[in-house]
Order: sequence, then C-alpha cells, then structure tokens
Amino acid sequence: MQRRRLGASGLVVSDICMGTMTFGAQCDEATSFAIMDHAFEAGIDFFDAAEIYPVPPNKETVGETERIVGRWMQTKPRDAVVIASKVTGPGHGWFSPPVRHGRTALDRRQIHQACDESLRRLKTDHLDLYQTHWPDHGMPYEEVLGALTELRQAGKVRVIGCSNETSWGVMKSLWAAKESGVDRYQTVQNNFSLINRRCESELAQVCRREEVSLLPYSPLGGGVLTGKYLDGLPADGRFTEYLTGSGERQRRMAERFVNPRTLETTRRLAVLAEDLGVSLPALALAWSRQHDFVASTIVGATSVDQLAESLEASELHLDASTLERIDAIDFDIPSPMTEDGLRRL
Repeated sequence: MQRRRLGASGLVVSDICMGTMTFGAQCDEATSFAIMDHAFEAGIDFFDAAEIYPVPPNKETVGETERIVGRWMQTKPRDAVVIASKVTGPGHGWFSPPVRHGRTALDRRQIHQACDESLRRLKTDHLDLYQTHWPDHGMPYEEVLGALTELRQAGKVRVIGCSNETSWGVMKSLWAAKESGVDRYQTVQNNFSLINRRCESELAQVCRREEVSLLPYSPLGGGVLTGKYLDGLPADGRFTEYLTGSGERQRRMAERFVNPRTLETTRRLAVLAEDLGVSLPALALAWSRQHDFVASTIVGATSVDQLAESLEASELHLDASTLERIDAIDFDIPSPMTEDGLRRL
C-alpha cells in the first residue's frame, strides 16, 4: 500500500481509502467490523464516513455508519487510523438530508453542530479530515471556511476538504481563504471513474496547480464496473432498487450509471481485464490510483470477499499500452454517464 500526502497538509494516508456508506444498511455491524479489520490488516489507514450515512439516507438509519465506525475505532489505537467525515450541507436532489427538517446550510452554527455530533458518534475528540459534503454556493466561502478554521483551532479537526464541488467552487474557496486568512481546502472528493472521467479536464488542472488532492469516490461506477449489471439488474445491486421501485429522482440518478453507453464501456473494459488476467474492479481501481492528482481512491464493500477483490489493485500497475487501450475505449464512447457524450466540467 502506497502513502500520499493530502494536498499541502502534513497528513499522509494510504492511497486506498475505505468508504463506509454501506455500513448500517447493506452491512450489519459484524460485517462492517470484518470489512474494516480486513482493510486495516491490508495496510489501509484511511476511513471515510459522513453524518448522513448510510446511503440511501433515511430518518431511521442516519448517523448509524458513524456509530459503527466509532465502536470499531475503540479496537484500534486512535493514531493508527485517519478518520474523515462530512457535514451534509444543503439538500441535493435525492440526497436531501432527513434530519434538521431538511433545513440545512453550510453556516457557522450547523457546521459546528454537525461536527460535535459526528465526534460524539465516532467516539473521538478529533477528525483528521472534515469535509463539506455538498457545496452551498449561496453562502460566502469566507463564512464556511471561517467556521471550519475555528474547528481546527479548537483541536476538533486537523485538515479540511470539500466534496461534490465544481472547479469554480474550489478556486473560489482558495481565493477566499487567501484573502481572509482562513484555512483552505486540501482535498476535493468527487465522482471519478472509467465511466465518469470529467475530473481529468479542468478539476485536474486545479488540483495540480493549487496542491489540492482529489479523493475519487465511486471508482467502480456505483458497482457498474464490477460487471454485475451486464446481464440485467442483479438482486444485490444498489441501482436495481432505484430503477425498479424508488422515486423519480433516484431513478434518474441510477440511469446515469446504468445505461447502454456505460454498459458497453464496461463490456470492453472486461475484455481488457481478462486479457491482463486481472479482475475488472482491480483494473478500474488501479487506473484511478495512477493519476498524479489523486491522493487516495475510496473503495466501498458489502463483504470481505468484495474488498479483497478490490485490493488486488494495490499491487497492479497499468503500463502505457494498457492505458492507451483504455483511452481508445473512452474515445469511442466519451463520457458515457452523460446523455450527449460530451465532457461536462
């Protein structure tokens, strides 16, 4: 397992991060503990949570992921693990917060309140990385960053980051931090995978030039890049429920991931993986890890076996000819998660 620095901070983490959004929903506590133990033993020291997890969020389970991770953390030395979490911020489509009556914003009060609640659930006195889950472009960045700076000064947070942010939003936040003398974001956690490569354009330039690290989530395209959707909707597929019995917003979100263009991309990548003698998930994760602007790629799992398959990527290096074959697939089917096949920045 390689280790990389988060942005320009002093925090160094494993280049694979254990995502936890299935814990408390698809995974019970015993399974969650087993997955985290396996990850830790494999050299992963970076674990990513959020106040609103597990997903999909609802009033009955909100916060349960942090509680499970917090109980697991009691079995390990605190300094042996790097714990990240997130304040939700405003609702975003199907991801609307089921707490605080849906009235959320990235203002000073809610940032402080959310952090204190996460610390209590995680049974720790500090978060190593604290992120805004969704941007709130209606709030001045100076206030958002100022509140996060206060948390760092109080010893509750070591490093701050953002998630689901635009290139403009990252640059605006860096400008605001410099002008106001407050802490800056060191990381941005966005969707990035072989079926969603848009981070390679403008956001990659921001990350490289400004020393901000990308933390890709959904590197397996929500499970699409495991190949499980190639023969229809699997019973254990997260998007199966969204496509067959959920609300309109969840269905539309799922169709971005599961559509003829993403499935054809996956079919071609599966052939490539077979030629290399590796699993499709390992191929997808290795590709993510090899980007110079990526610090740590976030993987999820619902079983130890699933995680073990993903961890094959920790020792897999893709040579130039393999990367050329991957790019050729992308050239034929550009941006398969968008309807028009164009890069959306």
